Amino acid sequence: MQLDPTDTKLLRVLQEDATLSNKELAIRLHKSIAAIHERVKKLKSAGYIKKTVAILDRHKIGLGLISFSQVFLKAHTFEVLNEFEHEVAKFPEVMECYQMAGSYDFMLRIATKDMDAYHMFLRHKLAVLPHVNTVQTYFVLSETKSETAYPI
Repeated sequence: MQLDPTDTKLLRVLQEDATLSNKELAIRLHKSIAAIHERVKKLKSAGYIKKTVAILDRHKIGLGLISFSQVFLKAHTFEVLNEFEHEVAKFPEVMECYQMAGSYDFMLRIATKDMDAYHMFLRHKLAVLPHVNTVQTYFVLSETKSETAYPI
């Protein structure tokens, strides 16, 4: 599916506020409600829209500590990499997991209540995975920008 300017504008608007009704979207984009409905349906079926979510205030739900952990594995076989990805994806504390090129193997974004909760996560979940060699963690002091919308 090739995106046209209307699709791109629709995706921009939905990234900012996915709660807008088809009627509200139609007004903003100067299209009919039926046309907007069909476009959203096509964008979803083509995989441009993966899911619609609510973005929560992490402080209000008790997750005040964000950290980024660089994970170094003991080996780099296909099986080891897959096993690590499979296991780390099960941890609710891990918000994002990226395999990296460079000096470390994976970068994790981790959300916990506080330093004690992070310590428990590290000691009882992450560090005990069979192929983890080293974990180096950086703690967020302040958040200047946190964006969920991609620039399209």
